[in-house]
Amino acid sequence: MLSEISIQNFAIIEKLEVAFDGGLTVLTGETGAGKSIIIDAVQLLAGGRGSQEYIRHGAKKAELEGLFILEDGKHPVIEKLLELGIAVEEGVVILRRDLNANGKTVCRVNGKLVTIAVLREIGSQLIDIHGQHENQELMHESRHIHLLDHFAGDEFTRAYINYQDLYDSYRKLKRKLEMADENEQQVAQKIDLYSFQLKEIDAAELAIGEEDNLEEEKRKLQNFNRLYERLNTAYESISGDTHALDWVGAAMSDIEDAASVDKALMPHAESVATSFYTLQDTAHELKSMLDEMEFDPARLEIVEDRLALLLSLKRKYGKTIEDILLYRDKIADALENLLSRDERLVEEQEKLNHLLQDLEIEANELSIIRQQAAVLLEKAIMEQLHQLCMEKTTFSVAIERKAAGVFDANGYDDVAFLISTNVGEPLKPLVKVASGGELSRMMLALKTIFSKHQGVTSLIFDEVDTGVSGRVAQAIAEKIAMIASHSQVLCISHLPQVAAMADHHYLIKKEVENDRTKTAIHDVIESDRTGELSRMLSGAEITPLTLKHAEELLTLAAERKKTFR
Repeated sequence: MLSEISIQNFAIIEKLEVAFDGGLTVLTGETGAGKSIIIDAVQLLAGGRGSQEYIRHGAKKAELEGLFILEDGKHPVIEKLLELGIAVEEGVVILRRDLNANGKTVCRVNGKLVTIAVLREIGSQLIDIHGQHENQELMHESRHIHLLDHFAGDEFTRAYINYQDLYDSYRKLKRKLEMADENEQQVAQKIDLYSFQLKEIDAAELAIGEEDNLEEEKRKLQNFNRLYERLNTAYESISGDTHALDWVGAAMSDIEDAASVDKALMPHAESVATSFYTLQDTAHELKSMLDEMEFDPARLEIVEDRLALLLSLKRKYGKTIEDILLYRDKIADALENLLSRDERLVEEQEKLNHLLQDLEIEANELSIIRQQAAVLLEKAIMEQLHQLCMEKTTFSVAIERKAAGVFDANGYDDVAFLISTNVGEPLKPLVKVASGGELSRMMLALKTIFSKHQGVTSLIFDEVDTGVSGRVAQAIAEKIAMIASHSQVLCISHLPQVAAMADHHYLIKKEVENDRTKTAIHDVIESDRTGELSRMLSGAEITPLTLKHAEELLTLAAERKKTFR
């Protein structure tokens, strides 16, 4: 339940802190005192849409904070928070939202920053706000199926989980096949492209390391004359007319002779001998190279053409030959998949047909459960409407099947609530014929039926009793009190009948302090309740008669509440 709320600099509220208990809490006060502003604050705290206009004039930001106590250790909010890495100790959940003047919103859950979407998801499982203009579920026919499914209970939930798993597989495969049909031209274009690219790469007969060898050969061919001249000069210097090798040979003989006398010269003799034979070998190799060297212009052209081809392929398919070959393998696999696509599509279409058959079975199971639940819901709603002074109203749940082979996330059923408010009148769609007061009572009937199983910790009714009086007002008051016997209920009301049913009563007032208007909240203690109800009955003037009437209302309310618990 909502245990405490703190509001600062929100609309005309400067600072407000109020603690709530279980049961029914009623907030009363003059029109414009700020009762609905408190509900607006709770709605924003639960992830509702906010704006800078909510910030109190002159303040930099509005601060909203709510403390919730979860008595059920298995509440779905706890599991969700644990998934988000948010710790929950002793069932305490604290929601906080700051609205800044610069337009930014900061949301926290138990001190951890969260997005507005996460705050909304968590808040929707903690608070259910119902206002006189907020009959969304009833006013949108698409929501009727969810209300019926909720009423159907655990049996439906189990069947729905099975259906959802199957429907997700069906939807994904169906979309895949639809995209395959849409992309037929693109597939043909890809086959042509990959075939051309594969043929071009394979025709090149690429080899890793080839490019480096070609570059080296190109350098040699481009510098043939220079290379020949340098090798020839080197050969002549060693074995030509200069007799360099002969001089080294003479030096080798002399130092070897000297080493026979002085053994210390032996290393030098060996070094010179090694040099002599190395030079001799080098001269022989240079002579062989010179004899074999012959400039071939055609070979240079071939090398340059090959390098140009490699450069063209690199521009298209990769920075290196390794990259080109990897790309080649990739498109080869892709081409094989595309060429075998028709065969795969046939297999996937067969799989889709089997899924469709299974989906039909599961959707039929959902429909059977819905039809059974619809009978019970009609009976329960009629009973509640009778108690809400709508004795002449007939309520029906219409379940129709979609076209053959058409499914959505809810199965193949379309659900609509039908109503007739007058004897002899045909049933018509609720969204078209129900008045505001009738919708409010219809929603109260649903809340009464669902309150034991709804799961939210707090229900809030914002002036859902507007425009009613007499026995209808008494009936509404008793329904709200009945719901409060199973859930915490906060209710803004102008009806003394509703206020009399309160377990906790707060009076909202406007006060002026330092030339600024602000909203204040006052706890109406038991001894003051008669006077407050008397004021609600008569307006500004309290008379002995209205005081007596107020006492009767409180007595009657106390007796009626005993039957709810």
